[in-house]
Parts: sequence; C-alpha cells; structure tokens
Amino acid sequence: MTPIGQPERHTQNRVINLFKDELGYQFLGDWTDRPGNSNIEVDLLTAYLVRSGYSSAQISVATHKLRTEADNHNRTLYGNNQAVYKLLRYGVPVKVEADKVTETLHLINWNQPEANDFAIAEEVTLKGPLERRPDLVLYINGIAIGVLELKNSRVSIGDGIRQSLSNQLPEFNAWFFSTVQFIFAGNDSEGLQYGSIGTEAKYFLKWKEDELDILHAGIDADFVKS
Repeated sequence: MTPIGQPERHTQNRVINLFKDELGYQFLGDWTDRPGNSNIEVDLLTAYLVRSGYSSAQISVATHKLRTEADNHNRTLYGNNQAVYKLLRYGVPVKVEADKVTETLHLINWNQPEANDFAIAEEVTLKGPLERRPDLVLYINGIAIGVLELKNSRVSIGDGIRQSLSNQLPEFNAWFFSTVQFIFAGNDSEGLQYGSIGTEAKYFLKWKEDELDILHAGIDADFVKS
C-alpha cells in the first residue's frame, strides 16, 4: 500500500518501527503525560555511565557539569549548544578530589558506537511558558540529540520545520534544544530534511539514502527519497 495520503500517525508508527526493528533503538514509549521530560534524562545517562565503569562520584560531577552548561542563562541557545557539543565530543574533565588528577569522562563512546544506548520517545511533552510536544526525540545515553517533526503528505514539510524553529524560541522551549544536534522534518511526499538549531527553513537539506538500503530495511523508499 502506498504511504501517500495516509494519516500522520501511520508515518510516525513506521518511523518508530524503523528505529526499533532495523536500527536497534530502545522505544521509551509515549511521553505525553510523563512528568519531567528533559533533554538530559539523568537516570538513563547514569545507567550508561555506571555500565561504562565510572564511579558514582565521577558521574555526579560530570552530570552536574553537563546540566550546568546546557542551562546557562547567561548565554544564548547557540552558546549553550556549542558548550554541550564540546562535552559530547571531547568528554567532561572530572576531578573528584583535590589531590587526584583530572580525568576525562566520556558521555558518548565514539570508538565503539555500538556500546552506546540509543533510544527514541514519542510525543515528548515539553513544559514551559508555552507547552509543545515534538513528535519524536532521539536519545543517546539519555541525552536528547535529535528531534523529528512528521506531517502527513498533504501538509508541507515546511510546516514541520517552522514548528521546530518556533519550539527553539525562548518563549517556547529553547532550553530543551541546548543538547540537540539534529532537527528533522518529514512527510511521505517530500521526504526528509534536516538542519541544526537555528537553521533557517531555506537552508534545511534533503536527507539522501541509498534506495536499495531503504528497501532492504523494509520501509517505503518514498519516505526518504530525494
């Protein structure tokens, strides 16, 4: 059956199944009514870091530094995002005792990608002055790194992009996007486009995939076909 013209819910279900069944993401569920949704899910991050061999003292210091950089009210969203990126890419310098050397705690295992915890949640309600609910949020080790807005084929992909841009405004939920590295918008007729925080709609890029790989993954090529 062609996906063109199907409701947005069908598209969202297909994308969730792709991440779960083909890419091995853990499905965290529908977070519409879940309290305290955050761009840094401390319980998930802590579980990963414990499994990676870090001590509770190291984890406490690193988590505090990450949250502090992500929510610095003296910087812009771009400044906070840049600071968080450095911690994600290069690790967090951690010193738990004055007479100990500074060690680097890695929030993401770049050398062994499969060792990280990949997860996806849907309908993630973001509390703030004006509440919003991104369709899908991608997490690595409990840190939100991607947001997807999906529309049905009769609604322009530009609407999804504009929605994500407005979500990043201070009067909405700018705080959430300090960790987010990718903004996605898609539908079944126009495919998938992506940018980073603050990217204007006209600069979003088309996501290109090898069509044979897409078909092998069991999803319709029309969804991401460029």
